[in-house]
Amino acid sequence: MNFTKMQGLGNDFIVLFGEKTLPADAASFAVRYCDRHFGIGADGVVYLLPSEKADYMMRIINSDGTEAEQCGNAIRCAAKYIYDNGLIDASRKNLVIETIGAGPQPVRLTIESGVVRAVQVDMGEPVLNGLRVPTTIDAEPVTDYPVDVDGQQFRITAVSMGNPHCVIFTDDAVNTDLYAYGPKLEHHPFFPRRINVEFVTVKRRDYAEMRVWERGAGPTLACGTGACATLVAGVLNGKMDRQAIVSLKGGDLQIEWNEADNHVYMTGPAEVVFKGTI
Repeated sequence: MNFTKMQGLGNDFIVLFGEKTLPADAASFAVRYCDRHFGIGADGVVYLLPSEKADYMMRIINSDGTEAEQCGNAIRCAAKYIYDNGLIDASRKNLVIETIGAGPQPVRLTIESGVVRAVQVDMGEPVLNGLRVPTTIDAEPVTDYPVDVDGQQFRITAVSMGNPHCVIFTDDAVNTDLYAYGPKLEHHPFFPRRINVEFVTVKRRDYAEMRVWERGAGPTLACGTGACATLVAGVLNGKMDRQAIVSLKGGDLQIEWNEADNHVYMTGPAEVVFKGTI
């Protein structure tokens, strides 16, 4: 089996192409080969599959074997893989990739001298209804809502970008101990399907620092959907403008929440790390 190791701002994936459907052993495969000591090493496995609604379908299996509904960094990697491997006509700069959580998503490639330099993804409209995110909180939107963990109170804003997020504004996101509270928030009873957790410090209205605990993967260097959720939460709480840079440990993403169509647009890089055979 051939694979390509790819990364988007350090959020890394094992990309596989050629299957017709998601394999029955996808969960055990991800657990085995995402291991950074005994496997290839990755935050998840990306399967590129046929789609009846788009150019291709993307399915993402986290390193713990669970499936993610959507992943912003993975979809950029998927788009670059599709272009680099001639799976669409070389003259095309626009394609559509289907996800199970957010449906078909339009993607635009920035190509220079035949090389994909950046990928912009139309991430669709954010879901702000608390029950649909999902949380157990019947409100829309869920902003600045108190959640207690081991005697400490966090104020969360809940957003779904095809997958669930809770955004927490703090004075020092960069030095937040993700291991102390990330897993407890991920598994908190307020979140029936668990949740991705973003700690955010707004430096300017057009710039914020974010660190993430990803559901099913733990701390990662970047999270594209998390960056989108961060901007939406920043706007909802009056802290950020509708266009901003969200700075993650692995690098920066440009995020826009367009007022005209209510869609969130994410722009960032994707790169091949290496190729191999299992």
